[in-house]
Amino acid sequence: MLRELLTIFRSENPLSSMGEQFAKMLKLTLEMTTTAGTIFFENKNNPEDRTRIYEQDVRVNQLERSIRKSVVAHLTLPGNTPDVPYCLLLMSLVKDVERIGDYAKNLAELVDIRPEPVPDDEVLQELQEIRRGVEDAFRSTWEIFASSDSERAMQYIRQGRDLAHRCETLILRIARGSYDASTAAVLVLCSRYYKRIGGHALNVLSAVVMPLHKVDYYDEEEIPQKAVKTPPA
Repeated sequence: MLRELLTIFRSENPLSSMGEQFAKMLKLTLEMTTTAGTIFFENKNNPEDRTRIYEQDVRVNQLERSIRKSVVAHLTLPGNTPDVPYCLLLMSLVKDVERIGDYAKNLAELVDIRPEPVPDDEVLQELQEIRRGVEDAFRSTWEIFASSDSERAMQYIRQGRDLAHRCETLILRIARGSYDASTAAVLVLCSRYYKRIGGHALNVLSAVVMPLHKVDYYDEEEIPQKAVKTPPA
């Protein structure tokens, strides 16, 4: 189904403009995520960066509403019934991308809970590794999606699962540590936000390897077991 949707995106079909809007959503939310990471890890509470993230979030929401409106309008026209599955897939994917924007915004707001830098210890180093993994996967998402590269999609899905488990393990480690309340709060929330950002990016990638009714559900038994290569940097 994804290949058919991508073919439509590249054609004169009215759905093609929705594909362009979807790509813009991915680009904006990636920028939001990387900027939010810089604000948190480098403790750069620059009002201009925060303002830009909020402006980008508004734009992402506008694009989502525009796509929804276009989908409804498209499906009300006679003869477009065959496009229903593709429209359903697109509606699901744009919601995932919109949620990434929300979590990126939340990540940037963590400096309001603790304005001072968090301790530069093993927990922070682990979080930085998780950040790099999430941003790397997210950065490759559109390329993998647009090329329908199932092998790379599976590689990143498996890597994303590992990052999600690392986030959960890290939260338990933080809870059992000796951090003060504000430090523990921002570290736990940061772990959770990166898990969710990574999860929503994986939902987009799941469209490459899963049928419509299983998008967002990429259970291990549903994906062929292959040797996992390290994704390119």
